[in-house]
Amino acid sequence: MSKSFERYQKRRLISSYFSVILSISLVLFLLGMLGMMVINTKKLADHFKEQVAVSVFLKDDAKKTEIEQLQKSLALAEYTKSVAFVSKEAAAEAQSEEMGENFMDFLGYNPLQNSIDVRLKADFVDAQKLEEIAGEIGAKNFVDEVSYDRPLITLLNRNIKRLSLWILLASGAFTIIAVLLINSSIRLSIYSKRFIIKTMQMVGATKRFIRKPFIWTSVKLGIIGAIIAVAAMAACLYYFDQRFPELGLMQDPALLMMLFAGIFLMGAVISWISTYFAAQRFLNLRTDDLYY
Repeated sequence: MSKSFERYQKRRLISSYFSVILSISLVLFLLGMLGMMVINTKKLADHFKEQVAVSVFLKDDAKKTEIEQLQKSLALAEYTKSVAFVSKEAAAEAQSEEMGENFMDFLGYNPLQNSIDVRLKADFVDAQKLEEIAGEIGAKNFVDEVSYDRPLITLLNRNIKRLSLWILLASGAFTIIAVLLINSSIRLSIYSKRFIIKTMQMVGATKRFIRKPFIWTSVKLGIIGAIIAVAAMAACLYYFDQRFPELGLMQDPALLMMLFAGIFLMGAVISWISTYFAAQRFLNLRTDDLYY
């Protein structure tokens, strides 16, 4: 009978530990993923900004040497990410494929112009800076027009600022929620041992002596949960980096290591603090109050 009871108690203990580890690892994993999103917000924003193209349309009488010189000067400019020359023939072919028919058969000629597509670095994708760049390029006598999507750029910058603010607020809110959830899991675990705590106190054990094993056990559970969370984060990061290499999610390993270390420490520190106050609460309760 006693052996059966011991096995039952051991199963209950393992089940309690497992639920604490699971809750800690899930909460820390979600918090870590949000942290990775915060870290990579600028990279994501820069990626979308650098997809915006500025099209420099050239006059038909532009000389080949002038076009090559402009292309080289644009490639060397501080604001340029990449440069690509698009001939009028290539543009007509792409337009025909998009329309599903050859519009030149109907018009009898090619109305399109040679152009240079310039993709800018993210820091220069700004309405005011683009106006200055467009004015500088458009001042050349063989350039017919400099075109870019002004409303899109304004909308993009506005939405990126809003998104960054909401991600920051969500990070703060979720951090508080994470602390509360981990605290609740540990408090429930300590609650199930409240009679053991009071019994030890009644036989003369000091509060520090009673708290120590509970704190040490919770810290170990927090560390295990944090290790599981960090491993899951690393796996997700690797997957997304393989799927979307253009985002460069693993280009800053030092920052990622700091994030992993922060999640690891958070698991240990929150577990320590939560256990300390939970154990202290039951140590300060009267015996009669343990039943409520």
